[in-house]
Amino acid sequence: MKYTEIQDKSLQELEGMLKEKKMELFELKLKLKTMQLTNPNEIRACRKDIARIKTAISAQKNA
Repeated sequence: MKYTEIQDKSLQELEGMLKEKKMELFELKLKLKTMQLTNPNEIRACRKDIARIKTAISAQKNA
C-alpha cells in the first residue's frame, strides 16, 4: 500500500482501514507467538501500513 493510494480516501474510510490493519497486526503477532507465521516480514509491512494510514488521517485533520 502506498501513501498516494490512501490520501484521497475519506476520514471514515481511513479509520475503518486503520481498525482492520490493527486487527491484522494482532493476528500476525498471535501467529508469531504460536509459531504459525511463515513470513515475519509481514508484521513490519503491517506496521508501516498503519503508520501511513495514521499520517493520512492527521494530514486530513490538519487541512
